[in-house]
Amino acid sequence: MRRLFPVTEETAARTPEATGGAMAAEVPTADGGEGPAGARTPGARDGRPSAAGAPADGAAAEGASNVVEREWSLDELAAAYAYPEPAPGGREPWLRANMVSTLDGAAQHDGRSQPISSEADMRIFGTLRGLADVVIVGAETVRQEGYRPARAREAFAEARRAAGQTAAPAVAVVSASLDLDFSLPLFTSPLTPTLLLTGAAAAPDRVATAEKAGVRVVVAGDGMGVDPARAVRALADLGLTRLLTEGGPRVLGQLVAADVLDELCLTVSPMLTAGDAQRIAGGPSVAVPKRFALVSLLEESGFLFGRYRRT
Repeated sequence: MRRLFPVTEETAARTPEATGGAMAAEVPTADGGEGPAGARTPGARDGRPSAAGAPADGAAAEGASNVVEREWSLDELAAAYAYPEPAPGGREPWLRANMVSTLDGAAQHDGRSQPISSEADMRIFGTLRGLADVVIVGAETVRQEGYRPARAREAFAEARRAAGQTAAPAVAVVSASLDLDFSLPLFTSPLTPTLLLTGAAAAPDRVATAEKAGVRVVVAGDGMGVDPARAVRALADLGLTRLLTEGGPRVLGQLVAADVLDELCLTVSPMLTAGDAQRIAGGPSVAVPKRFALVSLLEESGFLFGRYRRT
């Protein structure tokens, strides 16, 4: 893996003479993790910079293209994807999304994201989970991807204890109908109890079934559905402020429309699928496109890993 942006002295290529004939791998500032079987649903090398941020000369640009890639450590990935430091008045909720898309905009193939993913994508996927308090996911994604409880990882254990986090993030499922199989391990045997985000008008019998399975039901809407802003606040009230959503497109579209998304971690897969697969975000379009700024860009084996924040 190598860093394309921001351009720094660390990411600039070294000459072959300085490295015994081989280009040196750059030293990144961030690191990786794990994901559920099936992963998420519908859902970088540079030359030595000039003042404008472009390669200073052709030789530097050519050298950058020959930088030897290496696998980043989990500590490096965790540093690169760290949540913002809390403000003096306390930590406010920060909601990031993690999605994957092909070159032609497909967020899945045959209903799942795994076919368009990669090993590096899954390391970042796991890192984001290792940093989060809670993973927000839509009910359809749970059904399609076969979601299982998030597991504890020894690589993140000390940092999570120091941050006052549980051993593994909770999973919060967004559902209006509560049409879910509550006998699945996601609900019956999670390391951290699974949450169910729903509306006040949800069917009482389904709520009772969920609670009997050990699920904590969180009401975040007046009707059947979930109000995204209320969901974010409800999770923050439970002390869950490092928020991560893995989609699917319907849930992400709702979060975008409600203007509660702070950050998007987007993997661009070097694949073409054609067909009519969903994009990473669905639902009605927003009145004015929302501008996000590029924070960092990594690359490995043709996969681009971008991190964008609201402006």
